Amino acid sequence: MNQTQAASPPPPAPEKSGIAWELWGTGVISAAIVLWFFGIVPLFGAGRDLSALGWLRSAWNSDNDYGHGVIFPFLIAGLIIYRHQDIRAAAKTGSFWGLLAVLLGAACYMLAFRTLQPRVAVAGLPFLLWGAAWHLWGWQVARIVSFPLFFFWLAIPLPSFQQATMHLQLLATALAHHGAGCCGVATYTQGTDILPVKGDWPPLSIAGGCSGIHSLMALLMISAAWAYVAKIALWKKVLLFTSAVPLAIAGNALRVTSIFVIAEYGDAKWARETWHDWSGLLLFYPFSLLLLLGLHSLLEGGLPWHHSRHKQLRRRVVSHSSPANPPPPVA
Repeated sequence: MNQTQAASPPPPAPEKSGIAWELWGTGVISAAIVLWFFGIVPLFGAGRDLSALGWLRSAWNSDNDYGHGVIFPFLIAGLIIYRHQDIRAAAKTGSFWGLLAVLLGAACYMLAFRTLQPRVAVAGLPFLLWGAAWHLWGWQVARIVSFPLFFFWLAIPLPSFQQATMHLQLLATALAHHGAGCCGVATYTQGTDILPVKGDWPPLSIAGGCSGIHSLMALLMISAAWAYVAKIALWKKVLLFTSAVPLAIAGNALRVTSIFVIAEYGDAKWARETWHDWSGLLLFYPFSLLLLLGLHSLLEGGLPWHHSRHKQLRRRVVSHSSPANPPPPVA
């Protein structure tokens, strides 16, 4: 008996994954161009002697309440490295649509050049990088790196930002006044000054630095990165990020109250000078981060590291069921 064997079609070629090496040359050239215009060409500043990134670096100072800005490049790099395996797996053929985002970033730079507004140029930089990732490696890579890149917007100091601190100064004054009263320290307020009723310590003024605006901006940076890596639903991520505002206000109120309590019951000079300078690091951030961890645990239903471990264990289910329609035996 002649048996004919049907020719089976050739197996499909495996889909090319990962970042093709020939694209690295294009990426390096594009990065060099961006570095030239944003990091070297002097167009901004009072004497037009600063590049866009040079102006941004000069604006990261304590006077602007953006002294934490120097952390942003390292934090962004860490967030991208955190997803590097997902990026390598998602890298496919690029898309022409990414060039539209690149053109939008270039338009922001041209507008900044015409208006002498370095903030506009720096705000366009994420569009350039995001569009380049989309064009070179596809939409999935662009989607993964979108948050780390546009997270950079939080590092741009806002114009006339200091004028917005007055309301926070008044709020910090009221909270510190009531907080000190709860600790048995009788005070009264005059504007943003808090004076003792019976104590012999000099009046303490809630200046702009004590309003908590610097701590608020730093905590917003931390909470945004925290929410990004948290394995929770999107609305929970948004809630975790926005919680930085009330947490920063509560933490700053506790910090300022502690200064008055130490001034009343301890050394007023040490409270005004040493503790005032170190209380943010020793009291505000531990207290605020602990509250942020508590909120995250509440949203996730347990401590994040324990809850994530339980999820992984529940997902490992092995099925040993036999097929519903087994093939007939061969005679």
